[in-house]
Amino acid sequence: MAVTTSGFGSGDFSPSLTTPTLSAAAADSAFDTTLLERRVSGDRNLTRWMGWRLRILVGAALLGCMGLFLLARWLVEPPHIDATWRPNAQGQIELQSTADPLLQRHLGQALIGIVGGDVSVAVADALALQRSSRWLVSDSERARHRAMHEQISAALSQQHVKLFFSDGDMVELTLPHRGFASLGGMFWLLSALALALYLVAMVVLLAKPTARNLLYAVMSLCQTGNLAFIAVESTLQLALPKPFPQLDMPMRMAFDLITAAAMINATCLHPRRLPGTGWIAAAAWAAVGALIVLLAQGELSQPWWWSQGSVSVLGALAIGLLTWSYHIEPHPYAMVLRRFGVVAIGTWVLLTFALAAAEHAPGVQHNIASIGSMIWYVFLASLLLLVPFLSKSQQIMREFSLLAAISTVATSLDLLFVAVFSFGQFASLTLSLFLSLGVYAGARQWILNQLLGNSMITTERMFEQLYRIAREVEAHPERTPKLLSQLLRELFEPLEVVVIPRESSAIRVVADGSAMMLPVPQLNGEGAADAVDPSRSIVLRFAHRGRRLFTSEDARLADRIVEQLRRAVAFDKAVEQGRSEERARLAQDLHDDIGARLLTLMYKAHSPEMEEYVRHTLQDLKTLTRGLAASNHRLSHAAAEWKADLTQRLTAAHVELGWNAAFDEDVLLSVVQWSALTRVLRELVSNIIAHSRAQRVEVDFLLEGDRLDLSVVDDGVGRNPRAWSHGLGLGGVRKRVKQLGGEVEWRELAPQGIGCRVIIREFSARD
Repeated sequence: MAVTTSGFGSGDFSPSLTTPTLSAAAADSAFDTTLLERRVSGDRNLTRWMGWRLRILVGAALLGCMGLFLLARWLVEPPHIDATWRPNAQGQIELQSTADPLLQRHLGQALIGIVGGDVSVAVADALALQRSSRWLVSDSERARHRAMHEQISAALSQQHVKLFFSDGDMVELTLPHRGFASLGGMFWLLSALALALYLVAMVVLLAKPTARNLLYAVMSLCQTGNLAFIAVESTLQLALPKPFPQLDMPMRMAFDLITAAAMINATCLHPRRLPGTGWIAAAAWAAVGALIVLLAQGELSQPWWWSQGSVSVLGALAIGLLTWSYHIEPHPYAMVLRRFGVVAIGTWVLLTFALAAAEHAPGVQHNIASIGSMIWYVFLASLLLLVPFLSKSQQIMREFSLLAAISTVATSLDLLFVAVFSFGQFASLTLSLFLSLGVYAGARQWILNQLLGNSMITTERMFEQLYRIAREVEAHPERTPKLLSQLLRELFEPLEVVVIPRESSAIRVVADGSAMMLPVPQLNGEGAADAVDPSRSIVLRFAHRGRRLFTSEDARLADRIVEQLRRAVAFDKAVEQGRSEERARLAQDLHDDIGARLLTLMYKAHSPEMEEYVRHTLQDLKTLTRGLAASNHRLSHAAAEWKADLTQRLTAAHVELGWNAAFDEDVLLSVVQWSALTRVLRELVSNIIAHSRAQRVEVDFLLEGDRLDLSVVDDGVGRNPRAWSHGLGLGGVRKRVKQLGGEVEWRELAPQGIGCRVIIREFSARD
């Protein structure tokens, strides 16, 4: 069983940053590479499931299952009345349904007393149906609730009991033992949720026993206890079995307070350690410990308000600490936890005030305490179950977020309508669901964007980037890490991207989902093994500018992007190989066929002028076939050929050539670049010879960095180039320059002549 946890239960991946936010451009300089490598390594070496940890986990699972079985068996042992009860309009307990023939004639009658053995109980009101004293606001009501449950439980512990109804009848019953099926579906559902939360806590703690994981286990175990109490209370008929009435209030308040203190401690440590962590955590634990002791000893009046207020204050403090943590370092985990924390604490505060407002309406307060509190605890338990796996599935996180949002709105509105406006249960529930669904339908996309972020790169731009990078990687394989980092930065919008000397076998999400690491791929085939170091990895941190976590879907998307990039490179190589073979075939055919015919024509020429013309044509053909056959051309060699060719042609036309070529790097020209520049120069010079009657031509060729400037200027009689008709010649020049990603412009010079300027700003991007 292998488990990789996120959030609590995974390796720390949080280098200290001193600024509140980081721009993408400044991310690399702010990276602590040594610390990053160590923490990535720690994340890779997660504890394996073997030896004593596995045995402890199996033992803990067996212990949890055994505890659930013993709890259920203990609940079915006492005698019980096979009937269900409900409060009536007068606040009495009314028989709602029963399978016992002796009780069926009393359906709809109010129960006023129970006698069992030597114990007699007067059932004055529906307080006996209140499942938990934990959610009774009044101290006197809580004391009366406890006493009534103890008395009813003592009376029902006898096998023979007498029930007295409001119509004056008395029914004597022999109580059977209840079976497991009578515990009800709610008991088993809540017990299963409690067991799942308990097992996840054990898994997280044993996977990596750290302080953060211990705090997560403490919170989970406390909520497991709360769910166990709620599960037992869901089996309530007339009274809770001993000793639950005595333990319910103090134990559940302690569970809530300990959870709040552990939350404060955890937010101080995760996702990053805050300044003064020790003092903040110690103060929270000391305050909670003192409060639990005082509540247990009865030293505080209004203990319910102390408990509710303390949890609310500690929850607000935890949200403030997460906000502070995010300002120190924009960790997306802090943002996600803060959002869920706001929902949880907001619902807790609303539940508190709804119960307080309904204090004088026992029936309404009973419904709020039973339904609202259970929903809140189930939501908190579900949130704790989700926390270790936030980065495992974006789909799960999305659906949970939407479910939490709509259920919170519906519950909040329901409590508001019942407590403040005194709506009936059906009307309140119907109206709250209608309004919450309306809010959800109108704000769904905004909720998704806020909770999970939104990538803005379009499909068209993605493919454009992929094939541009593929061409660059094919020409410069050593630039693969930089080019791939640029693509991933645009796709995921991380705050930080860095290449580290760390080997990684596959793309994976690390460090609580705040980072994703992928190996630098070898995209240019086996021949480029020396150009790309396979032991390097690209690490992206803080997706969508620190507003969301990386997920397993992001890892799969990155994997598909790399695979498509690899295919694009292979496709370009295959296309280029086909082009090279076809060019070689054409060059060979031209040399063997047209060249031979021109050579024969040269020897049969009738005049020296014709022989010289054919000789020059043969020379041009030789240059063309040599260029077609070569896969690339060094710029210095190409410039020498261009100068020789232009000199020969202009000299024959009695035109002087001024040639100036300068470049800071002797780059390799692809066949496409060489062919386009060759034909552009030839066409421009041919136009000058044919139309300008120029005496001199100046050619300036300049390559600085990745910018190419080509200028061809004559002193001829040409005028007003904007009025020229761009036929095949000039149209061909524009087409070839555009093919290289550049632009061309003709302008009239003073006192005479025409200048043509070609500018290609990203010369290496188009090949």
